[in-house]
Amino acid sequence: MRLLPIGFAMFVAGLFGMPPTLCGSDLDATWSQWRGPSRDGQAAVLPLWPDRIDSVTLVEQWRVELMPSYSGPIVGEDRIFVTETRDKTTEVVQALSRIGGAVLWSAAWPGATSVPFFARENGEWIRATPACDGESLFVAGIREVLVCLDTTTGTERWRVDFVERFKSPLPTFGFVSSPLVDGENVYVQAGASFVKLNKRNGATVWRSLQDSGGMHGSAFSSPLKATIVGQSQFLVQTRDKLVGVEEATGMELWSQKIEAFRGMNILTPLVVGDAVFTSSYGGKSWLFDLTQSDAASTAGKTISVTERWTNKVQGYMSTPVVIDRHIYTHLKNGRFACIELATGKERWITQPFGKYWSLVAQGPKILALDERGDLLLIRANPEKFELLGQRHISDSPTWAHLAVCGDEVFVRDLNGVAVFRWSAPPE
Repeated sequence: MRLLPIGFAMFVAGLFGMPPTLCGSDLDATWSQWRGPSRDGQAAVLPLWPDRIDSVTLVEQWRVELMPSYSGPIVGEDRIFVTETRDKTTEVVQALSRIGGAVLWSAAWPGATSVPFFARENGEWIRATPACDGESLFVAGIREVLVCLDTTTGTERWRVDFVERFKSPLPTFGFVSSPLVDGENVYVQAGASFVKLNKRNGATVWRSLQDSGGMHGSAFSSPLKATIVGQSQFLVQTRDKLVGVEEATGMELWSQKIEAFRGMNILTPLVVGDAVFTSSYGGKSWLFDLTQSDAASTAGKTISVTERWTNKVQGYMSTPVVIDRHIYTHLKNGRFACIELATGKERWITQPFGKYWSLVAQGPKILALDERGDLLLIRANPEKFELLGQRHISDSPTWAHLAVCGDEVFVRDLNGVAVFRWSAPPE
């Protein structure tokens, strides 16, 4: 583990009137789930990111070596939660001190599976990113087991084995969909279905969108909550369709078939107003408009789905970000693209990069982590691809999603986790 001075960070924090380390319960200081506090890949507006990225503007603070994992780091007020798979047999969760990386607690359970040969290059270790509500950490083990841990002590509160509970098949690629905590419940795509659990005890509240489990088992995409056409709902992309799910009952409010190769709907859809964007591997990209009308039946109002546009470009695993009415997305072919939200028109498409990018946006800037260990800083510009800088930060693969809290950037590569801190470049 390497430690570097943090005096510069204290100076930066002072400029913005913030405490030098943590911000109490301020969500800007934490990264509680897949794609951040709002689950949309948007970072806090302050402090502003620099206009370049190098060893001066982004300084490594410390690093801890770990065994393999694809889970993104979860950042609490004073600690970071990371997962790993040890010896191909055991899944481990550790709480590390946010200042320095010392181990605060560790929890473990049996967890291993064998993925198909064609996916083996991407490993056979824990995949999904946990979710945290401040009191509990919800960790999706690769064998479709959801474990709830006390964030202070690491004590296990409860565990749900979905294969055992629902007699569903073990998914070929493991538990991939990241859990979502909302109110007193936690939501997951598991057990060849979409499930609502009581977050206090793991009891099933309802189970929706059931299927046979298919060729590869449960869905890959992670759910999100949104208000669309005035109605709060959960947006779920299964292996073959996009669905709005009613919170209280699990009832389908609307659905739209999504074409994908072998059900590989992987990215998390985007909600912009009353429209939903998605893209699939082996399919296309779409923007759907949702409208609500009074129905003649006793069911009340119904929600209709209309395709506004489609585009031939295919997404893969990278979830896009939306900035100033444009979609910035990394594609199946490794290229990065800007698509006009209103029309679906391609503004530009780059030459290929790596296979996967995790994207975090702040205002007009995008921070992209390529799975080859390269961190890119991009200005969102519909007129051209504008790369502000690129820095190689890891020699091991970086498939886990970035986390950005205030002036800190958290990178989980295959062999460890590193914390960087933004600083202003010298004049």
